[in-house]
Amino acid sequence: MSMVFCRGCAKEISTLALACPQCGAPQAPLYSSADGPAIATGNPYVEALKKYATFTGRATRREYWMFFLINLGIGIVMSVLDASFKTGGVLQSLYNLAMLLPTLAVGARRMHDTDRSGWWLLLPIVNIVFLAQDSQPGPNRFGANRKGFN
Repeated sequence: MSMVFCRGCAKEISTLALACPQCGAPQAPLYSSADGPAIATGNPYVEALKKYATFTGRATRREYWMFFLINLGIGIVMSVLDASFKTGGVLQSLYNLAMLLPTLAVGARRMHDTDRSGWWLLLPIVNIVFLAQDSQPGPNRFGANRKGFN
């Protein structure tokens, strides 16, 4: 059994303790599984699509940016298909329309991961800076840290 130091009195206690036996200070768990693992399937694009319209919780930086890059790649393929079939952009427009809600949802969850409201997505340059920032360590008002550490 491994030991850590209490956050309240700095006495050595078990990592499994939810509260310090000496001072009673609550201890944060090392690995929080409130929202599940950061990436369950190994594919962040699929994970983001599973939460199609979920605007609550948190999304890791990797989950957001991999979704963004895969979405961009599929959009380029749709554009090439539109050009080769001379459909006038219908395929790309349909794909973009279908991906609007999941893109907004994963963006809002990414903002929550940095402890900001999803409404920050409406600001053009500032949102890119916030989307690129690392997760806020530990739990915040939007849930537990999905990286699994505090």
